[in-house]
Amino acid sequence: METRKVQLSGGTTYTISLPKSWAQEHGIEAGSVLSLHPNQDASLLVEAMGGRTSADRSTTIDVSTDSDNTIRQRIRAVHAVGYDSVTLVDTTGHPADRRKLVDRTLTELSGFELLETTDTRIRLTNLIDAENVDVRKSTLRLRLVMLAMHRDAVTAVIDGNEDLAQRVIERDSEADKLFAMVTRHFRRSLTDLHEVEKLDWSRDELFEYYYAARQFERIADHAEKIAEFALEPAASIPPAYATRLSELATASRQVVDEAADAILTDASVAAANGALAKRDRLLEQLEEFDRDLYDHDVPNEAYVLGLLLDSLRRTVRYGANVAEIALQQVTRQNTVD
Repeated sequence: METRKVQLSGGTTYTISLPKSWAQEHGIEAGSVLSLHPNQDASLLVEAMGGRTSADRSTTIDVSTDSDNTIRQRIRAVHAVGYDSVTLVDTTGHPADRRKLVDRTLTELSGFELLETTDTRIRLTNLIDAENVDVRKSTLRLRLVMLAMHRDAVTAVIDGNEDLAQRVIERDSEADKLFAMVTRHFRRSLTDLHEVEKLDWSRDELFEYYYAARQFERIADHAEKIAEFALEPAASIPPAYATRLSELATASRQVVDEAADAILTDASVAAANGALAKRDRLLEQLEEFDRDLYDHDVPNEAYVLGLLLDSLRRTVRYGANVAEIALQQVTRQNTVD
């Protein structure tokens, strides 16, 4: 760290000198224009103009030896880390079905569109600017989707409703898409101050929303897992356990819902503390239910119920994670205030 004394120039302007080594490293000389980013924590960040160009947001990937799954993963990765323009290159010529593969992958990602296709190049571009994105609203939407999926999944497996289970499974892509958007803009905010300004949330807030969204996405995955049991004929739930399972599932969602209120709405810190207290009681109840299955006469039923209880247990813990980050959020805000 270096220190500088503030000087008064012309009787009205405060000035400080820049470290010479830093100026030379970034090509700054007399007449250069710098960006100044005042922060609420009394810091002032100085950024060299032109330090990040549009080329920094473009990349070219050679996919000539990649499997279909690898190509899907690479497209998702460049979307997540914040690229705006991506070119997939195969000098031997793209197979006839590769465009369909890319199209299917893009349906899972917000903003990315297929811009141009040739025999050897497939170009993707991002059409959504951060100014048109609200990370908090996307996280709120993910919360609603996740809770609805979880509720319907439990109903489907208890009632043996295959149609409802299939709708839950199909909806998981909506949850993944929302989480992918939150991830993309959070990742971009880590390296681009302009992104932070456009999103209109601080980095602390963006991290808290990203963290909550990550827990919601995990719960949605477990909802999909629960729904899949409804499609297995041998995975029926004994009527004697249905009511108890439904009540525990409802209670697990209440933990998540109260924790989400604490971080996404104006709910008091009591909501977060209440969610954590419910977590402890509910985990004990789930453990007791699990022990009761040890003496169950039908091994397959006990196995399925055990897996369902594990998903509920994880749901509760993910909800508690949200409550804990909400408590950290309140602590941070009180410290700032």
